[in-house]
Amino acid sequence: MNGLAAGQDRRQTGAGPGRRNRAGLWRKTAALVLALTLAGCQLLGDGATVGTLAPGTLRPNLAADIGAREHPRVVATYGGVYKDPGAERAVASVVGRLVEASDNPSQTYRITILNSPAINAFALPGGYLYVTRGLLALANDTSELAAVLAHEMAHVTANHAIERQQRAEARALADRILTNVVQDSEAARQAIISSQLSFARFSQVQELEADAIGVKTLAKAGFDPFAAARFLESMARYQAYQSAQKETPSAPDFLSSHPSTPERLSIAVLAARQVGAPGVGERDRDRYLSQIDGMLFGDDPLEGFVRGRSFLHKALGIGFTVPRGYTLENSPEAVLASNGAGTAMRFDGADLSGYNSLTEYMSSGWINGLLPQSVRETTINGLPAVTGSAVTQGWSFRIAVIRLGRTGYRFIFADRDPSDAYETQFRETVASFKQLTPTERARLQSLRLKVVTAQAGDTPQTLARGMTGVEASRRLEFFAVLNGLDMNKPIPAGKPVKLVVD
Repeated sequence: MNGLAAGQDRRQTGAGPGRRNRAGLWRKTAALVLALTLAGCQLLGDGATVGTLAPGTLRPNLAADIGAREHPRVVATYGGVYKDPGAERAVASVVGRLVEASDNPSQTYRITILNSPAINAFALPGGYLYVTRGLLALANDTSELAAVLAHEMAHVTANHAIERQQRAEARALADRILTNVVQDSEAARQAIISSQLSFARFSQVQELEADAIGVKTLAKAGFDPFAAARFLESMARYQAYQSAQKETPSAPDFLSSHPSTPERLSIAVLAARQVGAPGVGERDRDRYLSQIDGMLFGDDPLEGFVRGRSFLHKALGIGFTVPRGYTLENSPEAVLASNGAGTAMRFDGADLSGYNSLTEYMSSGWINGLLPQSVRETTINGLPAVTGSAVTQGWSFRIAVIRLGRTGYRFIFADRDPSDAYETQFRETVASFKQLTPTERARLQSLRLKVVTAQAGDTPQTLARGMTGVEASRRLEFFAVLNGLDMNKPIPAGKPVKLVVD
């Protein structure tokens, strides 16, 4: 959460939980990436008409124009461009080889490293490819990075973005016809669900096609073809670690645009086996890790830091802690948290200029379903505050706003079936809000990757102790996930591994 979102951006005011999609309030999802991608994949550019173009064809340079138009939006959404000579060299070292081995060697690419801790990579028309520094940190060798880039290049060479937009437009038209013409609302609803499932499967087919093309390109360029499967497994382990769940859900989300990880893993392994047995191709772990040594890890200092269950912002001088069982996620717009049991939290800032009291602000209409009798003014660690409750669309909300200068720091908790624990967790979190002391602010330093070489006798347990910025009880698990290792197996002497330190 940056300083703009914490009190200087008036767009936050009036955008309470009842005025936006509930899930979007406290969960940053992959839908954002899909929305950005689709927004950049219009068939016709500004002012363009179908004219003499045949159906499904593009006017000249349209793809490049779309990519150029959307590029600034993508960069702004993902925290800007990340500048790091080592990371840039790591990316540049594989691009030429992949392009030469791809299905369209004449295609040009513009690859941008995004300043985001999220693990993500995606493509826009015209050869615009994006990879986050979070993804670079999770990769363990050059071949894994190459696998990601080869996959995204496949989306470009196969024109998936344009195909996806065409299919989306056709689905939207069909849905409108069904809604307007079919009298049986239930029949129309089922037909729309069917078309949505068909579109989702179309997108999944694209992802699997890109996986297969990517592995083929990877092998042709001389990289380890099994790298794609290794990195997919690392992403799955990291996702499980973040969600604090030891098991993946038994029921896949069939409306997801991406196939389930097990399905992608099996296809990636099968594609690699068609090339050769494990051990073929280049991995280049030592050089890759040396290139990302010292790279920024986790949150950008301008957006504050997540340290275990605590959020701390050096510039704003504030911090709070969520209860055990909650997982924190920092984003440019807000700090989000959930406990895996149905409770979610959002923390952000709003400008209180123009309001005579916190009660006036709380009752100003930015919360739908506010229960007026629940509004109470109080103090939190010596700071003026107000709390309240709201009920709308089947959700129960607990809200607190703490004033610090002209800024109101807002906690919004939500649950469909609130319990006594829900109220306790809300109060515990709000009561933890505090102003940081000068000493605490001075001690806050960015987390960075530190690559060390395992010595004789080193184990995952001993090396994990050198990690900072991670809860002590989870350091071993995080070390194993970050390095793609088994926490119960010894580490060979001389093997480079990644630590996170401040």
